[in-house]
Amino acid sequence: MCGFAGFLDLKRTTSDRAAVARAMAATLIHRGPDDDGVWTDDAAGIALGFRRLAILDLSPHGHQPMASHDGRFVISFNGEIYNHAALKDRLVPSIPWRGHSDTEILLEAVAAWGVEQAVAAFDGMFAFALWDRAERTLTLGRDRFGEKPLYWAEMNGTLLFGSELKALAAHPAWDATLDRDAMALYMRLGWIPAPHTIYAQARKLEPGSLMTVTDGQRRIVPYWSARDRAAAVENSFPGDAAAAADRLEELLRASVGLRMQADVPVGLFLSGGIDSSLTAALMRQLSGGPVHSFTIGFDQSSLDESPHARAVADHLGTIHTEVRISDAEALELVPRLPVLYDEPFADSAALPTALLAQVTRRDVTVALSGDGADELFGGYGIYRSIPKDW
Repeated sequence: MCGFAGFLDLKRTTSDRAAVARAMAATLIHRGPDDDGVWTDDAAGIALGFRRLAILDLSPHGHQPMASHDGRFVISFNGEIYNHAALKDRLVPSIPWRGHSDTEILLEAVAAWGVEQAVAAFDGMFAFALWDRAERTLTLGRDRFGEKPLYWAEMNGTLLFGSELKALAAHPAWDATLDRDAMALYMRLGWIPAPHTIYAQARKLEPGSLMTVTDGQRRIVPYWSARDRAAAVENSFPGDAAAAADRLEELLRASVGLRMQADVPVGLFLSGGIDSSLTAALMRQLSGGPVHSFTIGFDQSSLDESPHARAVADHLGTIHTEVRISDAEALELVPRLPVLYDEPFADSAALPTALLAQVTRRDVTVALSGDGADELFGGYGIYRSIPKDW
């Protein structure tokens, strides 16, 4: 998990742009403790800041902000492009590669094919800020499902952007006026959906979208639609249930394998439920050796899933870490949640997820989980009522 922040000073009102970009990026050190960088073009009014968590290519060749080999494009990128090796094979062999990071491959894909064609080819989770020095155009992009966050705001003639709202708040033009409509959405939903944020002047870039800014003109366009994608493949599988199960296992194995690519240790959040247990089993098959799994146990039995996780860990032979958290220890974290999440967030998983991440980080840098499986496969009961409700 890396983080970036920056701004496009449309009216040239920000003094010492490099220092401001560095201060914005410094608020994201928890996202990227391994390296930091700043790039500015004062004539254009653009500044990019970055904090790096090194996962692929731990060498200085993965340093960001990164320029394309021809110098035209400069990028700050958060995420991972899982099919980066396949993309590299499609690019011309004459490119003078400096390292093997997915950031460099992403950047050269943009240089070769253009932003929209390159983004359409990416399989991954990502958010980025890309500056085109030839066209003097800023492009902000976010992955199809919004796995990686990206916020923006236009304040006092300056376009601010970053991985977290706290980074935008470090710019002197920041306006912290609250959005009453967003607060109403939070009270109704328990979270604040894109494009809204808790602040009146700030927005989330919606998933599957690109924003371009040229000569002060801002344009946001979707490059992907879940509705269109679903319509294109509706009832397209010709096989029976057994064939569908085999195909699903094949896809899951390939998906987990791509997400295990790293030059650092990879582990697993294990609850003992179907989702994380299946992920653990596939990781065990693909790794050829023991997998590190992590679970938090609670004193309150109704919340404690550690016995189920322990049973799965014993069955699969994972290197299992179980940490019991008392009610008092959990309560100690509550005052920190607003800092972690930046805006109101009422998901019951917020506290245990933060606790589990703290425990896991002691041993591994990357952790897979079963999050998202219920949404993808209709695991919640409410999904079964959708056809009659809608």
